[in-house]
Amino acid sequence: MILRVTQYGEPILRKVGKPITDFDESLAELANDMVDTMYDEEGIGLAAQQVNRALQLCVIDVRPPEGVEVPFSYSFDGKQPPLDLIMPMAIINPKVTITDATEDVYEEGCLSFPGVNGKVDRPVGVCCEFQDTEGNPHVLEADGLLGRCILHEVDHLNGRLFIDLMQKRDLKKNEAKIKKLKRESRDFLKSQK
Repeated sequence: MILRVTQYGEPILRKVGKPITDFDESLAELANDMVDTMYDEEGIGLAAQQVNRALQLCVIDVRPPEGVEVPFSYSFDGKQPPLDLIMPMAIINPKVTITDATEDVYEEGCLSFPGVNGKVDRPVGVCCEFQDTEGNPHVLEADGLLGRCILHEVDHLNGRLFIDLMQKRDLKKNEAKIKKLKRESRDFLKSQK
């Protein structure tokens, strides 16, 4: 099922997600709906806050198009299985540590900020300990786009948004769009009362 994606200005985006303790059918269903929504929006990641749920859950899929080489390195539980076996991936209760603090700049976008893109500095390498929808523990180490995607989505789970890290020049360039999104969200929230 396709879910509505929350937009900048809706308070849920600033809420820290609650840890998940019930690994049941409804959790698996939510994760599947989030994956469907992410694909529908043509995104590579989606956090629970972006579908109006304050939970420690996000989904990602950074598989490159057919015939394009994987532009990052990764290890999943100490192995390197084909991405098709592990993506799309639900990441629950993640604990992230930085394995390579070298900063890299990349232009990011966000499904909760349609039309807003900007350069964001992030560490290159990460290690993410998490659980899957059945509660099984996993360790994912990654750099490049996958590492960045993990950091972007885990920020969402902790109430941080990519505009908080965006380079000042790009933030200024997007100021009018961001203000418009906030206004539209305020109007939407009023209409829901």
